[in-house]
Amino acid sequence: MPKSAAGRREALASRNGDVRVWDPVVRLFHWGLVACCVINLFLLPPGKSVHRYVGYAAMALIALRFVWGFVGTRHARFADFVRGPSAVASYLFAFAAGRAERHVGHNPAAGWVMILLMVLLAAVGTSGWLTTLDAFWGNKALGETHELLANSLMIVAGLHASAAVVESWHLKENLIWSMVTGRKKG
Repeated sequence: MPKSAAGRREALASRNGDVRVWDPVVRLFHWGLVACCVINLFLLPPGKSVHRYVGYAAMALIALRFVWGFVGTRHARFADFVRGPSAVASYLFAFAAGRAERHVGHNPAAGWVMILLMVLLAAVGTSGWLTTLDAFWGNKALGETHELLANSLMIVAGLHASAAVVESWHLKENLIWSMVTGRKKG
């Protein structure tokens, strides 16, 4: 039996059939972005300096995750979860029929939702940053674009959270908790 507390937890988790899926970088990215979005969308007034700094923190998390998508652990890599349209369609049809296969990492549909969320977040951050530049200061169209992107982000994030709940029910596994612990059923 391992002597360290971490080693004992690892040995116990292995016996219970749990596997490590989400590494600390992925979890920091996920929950950090959740916090940034909730703070900026619901708690802070737009345009104030603290709103901008939270937006910059979100952009830094996006940059970190982009790099981690190429050099990170197995399930963090884009190559592990970005699949072609036929794989996504097959998964969605199988899910609708109640016979979708379980994926240890992201399923094919969720992989593309992750990409869409990251692109939307980058677009929200970029459009917000552009509104602070002299060249675009007071540009109403850019401000409206920033707001439209932020609202689109809320819709997609809501769909993502709802899908996690539905998939958790379908698989009889708490996927939200796995993003907290980093572990899923093996």
